Amino acid sequence: MNPHAATPQRLVVGITGATGAAYALRLLRRGRELGLETHLIVTPAGVLNAHHELGLDRKALEAEASHAYSPADVGACVASGSFATAAMVVAPCSMKTLASVAHGFGDNLLTRAADVTLKERRRLILMVRETPFNLAHLRNMTAATEMGSIIFPPLPAFYHQPQSIEDLVNESAERVLELAGVAGAEPKAWAGLQARP
Repeated sequence: MNPHAATPQRLVVGITGATGAAYALRLLRRGRELGLETHLIVTPAGVLNAHHELGLDRKALEAEASHAYSPADVGACVASGSFATAAMVVAPCSMKTLASVAHGFGDNLLTRAADVTLKERRRLILMVRETPFNLAHLRNMTAATEMGSIIFPPLPAFYHQPQSIEDLVNESAERVLELAGVAGAEPKAWAGLQARP
């Protein structure tokens, strides 16, 4: 084994019970295309929601990742800062998970991995899903941001004239991958308004 061989970038992906499991699925599939090593944690509520929205069970979701873990497996490699990763994305991120992150309540592997990401000063991107926000949600987003998280509600952009829901999901995923520092991410750049007759 060549000790100088390039190690693939590692991306941790968490799926919780908020709506938007399609974002995580796209991140995992795009990660595979880009040569990422993906580490997946899906909460029980995340499985229920992914089944409802995408028709996928836990086994099918986990097959999309390089490695997958039970949220109860707090001894998994991603629970330690010594396991180097490029970033972690929680897609979608429920308000319960946001609150756990904001208050350092690492009660399962997903929130422990998020806490580790923050303590190691790595990028943690939370694709929060809820509307309207109440004051607790806003305060938790502020607290998570102050600790270094990136709050990324998957709000669609329309300037690139998407033709389908898939276009909207894909564009948000590319922006998240770029924020995570993944080489090869290709979000559509705003080129400015062009004068029209």
